[in-house]
Amino acid sequence: MIAILAVGAVTLGAIGLGTFGVRLARTTSDVFVASRAITPWWNAAAISGEYLSAASFLGIAGLQMKLGAGALWLPVGFTAGYLALLLFVAAPMRRFGAYTIPDFAEARLEAPWLRRVAAAVVLVIGGFYLVPQLKGAGLTLGVVTGAPYWVGVVGVGAIVALVVALGGMRGITYVQAYQYWVKTFAILVPACVLLLHLGGLPERAALFGQELPRAPAAGLVVALEEPTRVEFPRDAAYAVDGVAARAEGGDVRTLPAGELRLPAGTTVPVAEGTDARVGADWSRPVTDAGNASPVFVYSLLLATVLGTMGLPHILVRFYTNPDGPAARRTTVRVLGLLGLFYLFPVVYGLLGRALTPELYVTGRTDEVVLRLPEAAWPGLGGELLAALTAAGAFAAFMSTASGLLVSLAGTVSYDLWDRRGAEAQPSVRTRRFRAATPFAMVVPAVFALVARDLDISLLVGWAFALAASTFCPLFLLGIWWRGLTARGAAWGMAAGACVASGGIALTLARDTTATTVGDALLAQPAAVSVPVAFLVMVGVSRLDRARRPRQVEAHMRALHAPEGLGLVPPR
Repeated sequence: MIAILAVGAVTLGAIGLGTFGVRLARTTSDVFVASRAITPWWNAAAISGEYLSAASFLGIAGLQMKLGAGALWLPVGFTAGYLALLLFVAAPMRRFGAYTIPDFAEARLEAPWLRRVAAAVVLVIGGFYLVPQLKGAGLTLGVVTGAPYWVGVVGVGAIVALVVALGGMRGITYVQAYQYWVKTFAILVPACVLLLHLGGLPERAALFGQELPRAPAAGLVVALEEPTRVEFPRDAAYAVDGVAARAEGGDVRTLPAGELRLPAGTTVPVAEGTDARVGADWSRPVTDAGNASPVFVYSLLLATVLGTMGLPHILVRFYTNPDGPAARRTTVRVLGLLGLFYLFPVVYGLLGRALTPELYVTGRTDEVVLRLPEAAWPGLGGELLAALTAAGAFAAFMSTASGLLVSLAGTVSYDLWDRRGAEAQPSVRTRRFRAATPFAMVVPAVFALVARDLDISLLVGWAFALAASTFCPLFLLGIWWRGLTARGAAWGMAAGACVASGGIALTLARDTTATTVGDALLAQPAAVSVPVAFLVMVGVSRLDRARRPRQVEAHMRALHAPEGLGLVPPR
């Protein structure tokens, strides 16, 4: 009940601020770019709230618990991506003054057809990123209330669509800034309190030594909702619904649905797709093979660092700053706010391995942030902390989903819808935006309903790889190289997207771990797909010199000249 009240309070706060935003969303500029009047601190909090998604709040701790310390390269890349944004993209993009990324592509390369290509990429990236937010909402509501998975997906989807349709970019900015502080407070306080309550990290041998996670002194009871295929790393006695059995180390068995009981000290079996590793191996950030191999780590960092500057809902945020210097100041503040948040998911991963080993059996390590407080501190204290983490999780889903939906609805209403009537009547754009919002939510919600068994961070990683392989080359070459042409940009984005999607899809189809260099590059293809995208863009553009934009010098001056000169790009 306490958790339900906490989630309800966060949700009502978001709806209240979104309703307040209705009074602020009077013009087209309010709806799409908040009239370019958001101050650096407000915008930094809003960007951070939007960026810290389900993958950050639930996924990083869950992946760390499942895969080990190698998963912590994710927050390193997520944060470092803003340094690349600060150095190469933030100020020029703000100076250019476009409403959306397809707007930038069309204006910079003087090709109306390229707007539709870029819009399609926005919808794919945004859709892939929105799915795990809705999945996280379904999981969280199920843990908190026992409600069916679909209730959380549909409920959060409807609330987010309502808030976005009412307030547009101006209203959602204040909602997301509020949600950043909610989720930071919700992950910080339980982590610190649990460490104080426990007196440090328990089960250090399982974290850093030569032991595997084991059943606690009172034994371990795991509710299996469906038949589950597991591997027993060591010899073990167990019982399912009172039927005793014994397994030898290395056995792979399908346990029936029911109540699994493990005696005290028994090494915990792991679900299919999870490797059982002793603490010394689990705590190593780089290993010889697998998801922490050097090739995988380098490719992951390339995807997250370069993918950040290609995320549509992040780039749109910089259009809301008054000028280029304000965009730079915003980015510096974002680095600090993200660094503060990412100090704490690691605590949940560590404590989860020691205190909630049952999640290894079910394979649901994504739930560790939600289940850990009550496992570590049974009673009222743990219940209060669990309610706080549930509220933070909902803030994470709603803030990121809101930003993504703004980007998707803006793309549908501004870039794909016939703009002839809207150009003459700006109010038409606002009505179209509000009409497109619920429709932009439908397809990701349907995918979320069928993607329950996929890791949250896998879907997010796919979105980052796509962003790094499509929009990142478009921005860097479009901002810093005069020779880019529309055909070069289109072919490069297509090549990068095909290589990135093909590698990840093949990995899912094969259902294997990254044991070789080839496997690592398929599972995390950015090290291949990003160079391919750059090479194709440059190569095709050089062959297509006759079709270079006629006013390229004017575009470059608008991107790089000081703000005070008042230069604007030709349209």
